[in-house]
Amino acid sequence: MKYWSSIFFVLLGCLLFSCIREEVSAGENIVEPGDVLPDFSAVLNDGSELSTQSLKGKVAVLIFFHTECPDCQKELPVIQRLYEEYAANEEVAIYAISREEGEEEVADYWEKNSLTIPYSAQDDRRVYELFSTSGIPRVYVCRRDGTVVSMYSDNPIATYSQLSEDVENTLKFSSYLFAEQMLSLNLPTRIY
Repeated sequence: MKYWSSIFFVLLGCLLFSCIREEVSAGENIVEPGDVLPDFSAVLNDGSELSTQSLKGKVAVLIFFHTECPDCQKELPVIQRLYEEYAANEEVAIYAISREEGEEEVADYWEKNSLTIPYSAQDDRRVYELFSTSGIPRVYVCRRDGTVVSMYSDNPIATYSQLSEDVENTLKFSSYLFAEQMLSLNLPTRIY
């Protein structure tokens, strides 16, 4: 009996302390490369508004996360590095949006991990569910007209070189001819 109790508590611990994942490994993608960003708005940690409209004219990188998710904990430093690289570039906008995690928890995590990425703490899945049904982290790279160029999930998480390459390629190509240029140069639109 002691053996089964031990197994039960180990399994319960794994369930409680594992990444916040659902039964479906990567979830259903509502927004994929080639799609236009859904209409959304959220308040950022500095009180300003992040919206589909505020991203128009910029190359945007959005990450959905939860600070207790191990994959998110690995991905956020990658996004931080990307944010630092492009902080002075007014053509690039990088934001983090929490999934079911409030201001206090996110602010504490940002402070403990020296993160400076602008974020929106969302207590619910209102914004997240416009993009996906499950699975975090989710990273979207979008061109100036709001079309998603690449999307990464948790299997595998995006690397700095992948994201940097996506941002650079998106900056180089005009928004109107982007898809044609990507194909003619044999540069893939990505979904991971």
